[in-house]
Amino acid sequence: MSRRYELPEEAWELIADLFSRPQRTGRPRRDDRLMLNGIFWVLCSGAAWRDLPERFGPWSTVYQRFRDWRDDGTFTKVLERLHIRLREDGLIDLETWMIDSTSIRATRAAAGGGKKGGGQEPLSHALGRSRGGLTTKIHLLCDAKGVPLSFLLSPGQHSDIRHAQPLLDQVRLPSAHRGRPRTRCRQLLADKGYDADDLRRYCDRRGIRPVIPQRQGVRKPRPGRPRILNKPSYRKRNVIERLFGWLKSCRRIATRYDKLATSFSAMFTLACIRRCLRHYFSYKT
Repeated sequence: MSRRYELPEEAWELIADLFSRPQRTGRPRRDDRLMLNGIFWVLCSGAAWRDLPERFGPWSTVYQRFRDWRDDGTFTKVLERLHIRLREDGLIDLETWMIDSTSIRATRAAAGGGKKGGGQEPLSHALGRSRGGLTTKIHLLCDAKGVPLSFLLSPGQHSDIRHAQPLLDQVRLPSAHRGRPRTRCRQLLADKGYDADDLRRYCDRRGIRPVIPQRQGVRKPRPGRPRILNKPSYRKRNVIERLFGWLKSCRRIATRYDKLATSFSAMFTLACIRRCLRHYFSYKT
């Protein structure tokens, strides 16, 4: 029986080969499942690495394993595999997607990352000043069943519409069979923050029907038929709001403690992995 925050046996068997690699020489490698459970414990509890319980081994070993898996793209590969499994079993909605963003408050520990690593600019670490102080904004795309598909990080003062097209462009839902990965949906749900002619034209070129309410105000008349909001479809947008609430139950997501954007992105990827695993096995039982 797995403890709190730890992976159950059936979930570990699904992704074990991506973490555990054969080792012929060198010191015996600590158990990868134990290391991953330690990382999940930090993700969910929000505690510092040094406060890791002793049952996971030395905190420095767990943290180093997190950095190794972060840098070699292991977490991204795990999320891609889960997307393939969910799509095979029909647990991803390929017709209706929705986009939104949320702001994450960053602590003082997250500041100062730009002073190291060759004089990197603070913007490269997705930190910015807004009304809430030092914040990071997460731009997320999910389907109508609440499966996270893609995300981007930006400084907190950036607008939502600025990152809408880059977020949609990076979606790749591979299939277990031969063929092109799925890169578009039938309809896109978004709030008034995404009401822009550029995004609507982008959707029209890709055959996507935008379900976006128009802002109130004086607008220039456009040729052709007026756009009518599909209210029954728009009501489904509460799915992404609930998804943000679930992801923020992981305290390392609700508040940013990581200095580097790569580390915070890896933590958010882990939160998406937990969500996909829970979604997959809850529908399997």
